[in-house]
Amino acid sequence: VKMSILDRTDLCFPQFPNNSCKKPAFSLSETVSLHFLLSCISLLTTALNLIIIIAVSHFRQLHTPTNILLLSLAVSDFLVGLLAMPAEIMRRTSCWFLGDSLCFLYNYVSYIITSASVGVMVLISADRFVAICDPLHYPSRVTERRAKVCVCLCWLISALYNIILVKDELIQLGMHNSCYGECVIIVDSITGTIDTVLTFIVPVFVIVVLYMRVFVVAVSQARAMRSHVTAVTLQLSVAATTKKSELKAARTLGVLVIVFLLCFCPYFCVSVAGSDLLKRFSEFVAFLFFFNSTINPLIYALFYPWFRKAVKLIITLQILEPGSCETNIL
Repeated sequence: VKMSILDRTDLCFPQFPNNSCKKPAFSLSETVSLHFLLSCISLLTTALNLIIIIAVSHFRQLHTPTNILLLSLAVSDFLVGLLAMPAEIMRRTSCWFLGDSLCFLYNYVSYIITSASVGVMVLISADRFVAICDPLHYPSRVTERRAKVCVCLCWLISALYNIILVKDELIQLGMHNSCYGECVIIVDSITGTIDTVLTFIVPVFVIVVLYMRVFVVAVSQARAMRSHVTAVTLQLSVAATTKKSELKAARTLGVLVIVFLLCFCPYFCVSVAGSDLLKRFSEFVAFLFFFNSTINPLIYALFYPWFRKAVKLIITLQILEPGSCETNIL
């Protein structure tokens, strides 16, 4: 009897001994330490991305097509910190106590965020491609309104695409859970292959091709600017300044894209490789993928002076002053 009682304490739902999952094998100290560390990362991710959302939304100078794309990326990163990370912490370090409905909602929202983030990265690459490779037509082709429409379509398509992907789970909630306290969604091999092609292989190929083209053109433009460094006319000076700012933006966003790919690729590579590898590295690649949402704002802080200035204005509540949206932040 004592042994059976001890065994039941290891179960997520002791009242259902035959159907309950076992609790993850973590000691109390390990669980507390892990929860504290991951909760701090989640809080940091949420706070940093919230600053970007407030800054780009509030300051009129930041209302540019490129920043609209960064705003969309910050929204997805914010949702990762606010919703996905806490739920993932619960799922990985303890039992799932929130039921099948919230399990489905968590997975569905996570899929939307992932797909939307990939879509926005493709849009950022396309934005830099037009800005560097066709600078004369960039202001007319890439407008703030078009950027907003593209972002909205990206999120809408992501939501519709993923509801088709998990429609079976929606009809029968928890159909793939082997025991109480588990939260998983499994798609069949054909659907999984199609999803991998559409949300991983094709976007990564497009991003790499666009940025390789941007890199080649940026190098040639940099050489051209150095060869014309002695030009002293105002027109050439303004043109050179514009080119430099676009090239700098391309480099910064290039870092953003490269870091995204470094965090994104292992997640899908492990998923494609098979179940054995997935079991061994699933926790590492999942948290690496989510940690990208923490890194992105740090990249902004490192490369964008306006981000550092916005942090100061937001923390000191100067954005609450009348007319603060017109502040010169660039």
